[in-house]
Amino acid sequence: MTDPILSIRGLEKRYGSFIGCTDVSFDVWPGEVVAIVGESGSGKTTLLNCISGRLERSAGEIRYRMRDGGFPDLADLSEAERRFLMRTDWGFVHQNPADGLRMRVSAGANVGERLMAVGERHYGDIRRTAGDWLSRVEIAAERIDDQPIAFSGGMRQRLQIARNLVTHPRLIFMDEPTGGLDVSVQARVLDLLRGLVTDLQLAVVIVTHDLAVARLLSQRMIVMKGGHIVEAGLTDRVLDDPRHAYTQLLVASIPES
Repeated sequence: MTDPILSIRGLEKRYGSFIGCTDVSFDVWPGEVVAIVGESGSGKTTLLNCISGRLERSAGEIRYRMRDGGFPDLADLSEAERRFLMRTDWGFVHQNPADGLRMRVSAGANVGERLMAVGERHYGDIRRTAGDWLSRVEIAAERIDDQPIAFSGGMRQRLQIARNLVTHPRLIFMDEPTGGLDVSVQARVLDLLRGLVTDLQLAVVIVTHDLAVARLLSQRMIVMKGGHIVEAGLTDRVLDDPRHAYTQLLVASIPES
């Protein structure tokens, strides 16, 4: 069996006496999408920020499978090594695209910056690759020199996706990636994400309160309540046959179509 790309053991985050998340353990496998779901305050975003290095954990292990096969705890990496991972091997898709883009820099430059982080220096090659990725996320080539501030919300989110994926990362974190979009735009972005995740065989950890998004994108689901994992399993099993009372309430709250 393939080794996990990410392994979490006994993860805990405390803010004084308040527990953000505690006793969290799970693995993520190459090419797998894991959805972390729960209501506001459940601990899912705290967990995501700890795993992705945006928040310092209080206890536990976070191990990542490097390209050379090493499996270090992220705490053992230098600050420079962690920053390099975040710019190259990892991606982070924010709910608000403005948090993941440079709004006053052109669309092409937003994508090209990630290429430069992995050593690309030839302007023509960078621009060509950026243009290819804009097309891949359904942004017209003639918009390459436009700034994201001139884009719609859906276009900004698609540009953020291109910026993250251009370096062929192996692990992507997503925080409510369609949460701020209109329903029709959500569907388009979700279809795009599902196709790219499958084509590129990405490992993904996605936080969402929307169980329909989790069903569409993920193979496995983790349900959180009060900072704890209360249920985990294959997404279809958890949604179709929830075992925990809290999960049953979440599932029952889904509007009927």
